[in-house]
Amino acid sequence: MNINATLILQSIAMMIFVWFCMKFIWPPLLKAMDERRERVAEGLAASDLAEKELEAAKATAGEQISEARDKAGEILDQASQRHSQILEQAKEDATGERQRQVAAAEAEIALSANQAREELRASVASLAVIGASKILEKEVDEEAHRELLDKLIAEI
Repeated sequence: MNINATLILQSIAMMIFVWFCMKFIWPPLLKAMDERRERVAEGLAASDLAEKELEAAKATAGEQISEARDKAGEILDQASQRHSQILEQAKEDATGERQRQVAAAEAEIALSANQAREELRASVASLAVIGASKILEKEVDEEAHRELLDKLIAEI
């Protein structure tokens, strides 16, 4: 065989091989590469979306934390105000109770003083009668003098 014929046959075989590869092998490879490229692009898009969602979630979490802190501050303020109100009410109640007890004690003291005065008047009357009877050295009508002394004591 001749070298030119071999070269031509080899060129034809190569052309058939290239045509066969371009017709049957190359399209599925290109299709697989395009599908892979699409999946990678979808993955990147999903990654970008997830990153944006993460940032939005962080912002929302920050807002919720801020709101929770504000709410906690309001609750603390309300508790402080309620505490002040309770203390003020307790002071008012204690003052009212003290005034009631003072009034009751004053009434009791006045009653005791009146009783003591009455006892003192009775004792003074008895002593006056006893003294007068000793001065006169005779027995004096105690009832008559007691009426006189009671009138005198009432005037005093």
